[in-house]
Amino acid sequence: MKYIDAREYKLEIGNLEESSFASLLKSYDSCKKVIIVDENTHEHCLPYLITTFSELAEAEVILLPDGEENKQMSIAFNVWEALTEYGVSRSDLIINLGGGMITDMGGFIASCYKRGCDFVNIPTSLLGMVDASIGGKTGVNLGNYKNQIGVFSNPKAVFIDISFLSTLPLEELQSGYAEMLKHGLISSRTLFDEVAEQMSKEEFSVDLLLKAIEVKNGIVKQDPLEKGQRKLLNFGHTVGHVIEGHFMESLQLTHGHSIAIGMVMEAFLSSHFSSLDDSSYAEIESTVFSHFSVPKFSDKDIQIMVAMLSNDKKNSKGRINTCLLKSIGECTYDNFLAEESFMEMFMHFKNLQINLN
Repeated sequence: MKYIDAREYKLEIGNLEESSFASLLKSYDSCKKVIIVDENTHEHCLPYLITTFSELAEAEVILLPDGEENKQMSIAFNVWEALTEYGVSRSDLIINLGGGMITDMGGFIASCYKRGCDFVNIPTSLLGMVDASIGGKTGVNLGNYKNQIGVFSNPKAVFIDISFLSTLPLEELQSGYAEMLKHGLISSRTLFDEVAEQMSKEEFSVDLLLKAIEVKNGIVKQDPLEKGQRKLLNFGHTVGHVIEGHFMESLQLTHGHSIAIGMVMEAFLSSHFSSLDDSSYAEIESTVFSHFSVPKFSDKDIQIMVAMLSNDKKNSKGRINTCLLKSIGECTYDNFLAEESFMEMFMHFKNLQINLN
């Protein structure tokens, strides 16, 4: 069992049965337990949880529809109504069992219910393990705008058991690797190289997962409310969230896929507005494009996506705010660029698609 100092909550990595999860459940012995799952974790992960931990034998299970397009306030309202019908109090416990969508949304639901109900995260996807479940960000989408409504709220604990990864299809593993690539791009050339190499291997590296988690946890501990250093974790997300939101219903790209493309595009901007050299940009592009394809988009798509950028939650004083790389392993935040720069960026990749075809 690996214990990581997350300062305000427990962060444990290892076999769930050997973790402090059972003792945590016992501390809520006379309290109600609610498990929030999606369609995938309901089938593949929930049976293990409720048969292994007797304290969950009578837990209420709330099943959410799968898919990022369902990460909406309307679903949150349905869950709050269900919690009220179950008579759940603020001293009871909500357990979020799932990927990033479940930990984001479940955390938000718990944090707002009766001004705050205790919750724990048990991430079951690589993306959830390395990113979404850690750091206290919770939220739901507002239409096609990603995580537009949310709060900072820490769980009581996060329990990471990599055995859940055996239930994942390859595209979901790659989605998690994209965030791990990001952790390397913003902090460590060595980590970037190791993740890039790992993506072509069949076996999974727990050590590499730990390294990526340590990067995020270390940044969050320094800046829990994203006033400065934590903004680095947004690299690839300014553009990536727009791509994910715009194509949410038509292509249903994974979060990691969208962020991977966003990282290439923001690296392209970095080569023009920061000190990222051409060879480093080419390496980033080659690494990402060997695993993720760029969705085809039209001039109209570009106009819509650039307009969406103007409503990004990271913006300030009407300016589009993004992260830029100085080199692989070194990143800056609070870079304000004009809409025209993003328009030219999208046009470059639209033309690149034509050349590739």
